[in-house]
Amino acid sequence: MRLRYTDRSKDDVELAFAWYERQRRGLGFEFLNCLEASIQNIINYPEIYQIRYSIFRGCPIRRFPFSIFYTIEDNGIVVHSVFNNRQEPGKRP
Repeated sequence: MRLRYTDRSKDDVELAFAWYERQRRGLGFEFLNCLEASIQNIINYPEIYQIRYSIFRGCPIRRFPFSIFYTIEDNGIVVHSVFNNRQEPGKRP
């Protein structure tokens, strides 16, 4: 299944990576590895994750307080946000 990231979700990933790298060298790459594992689960089983907000499904990222919010569309999967779960609830995608 085809996967596409929105510009917002790319920014989310870049910001999270940079923040984790500032905390400890290599931690950003650990975040990316866990993100990739979650993305593979989404690709393999896109409907396994429940709809959390409106039309967005949410997949938690193992070890990190983030969730991937995505939609299943005719032309594939669109990742709309890699959301920091520690943010205010009103900031959801």
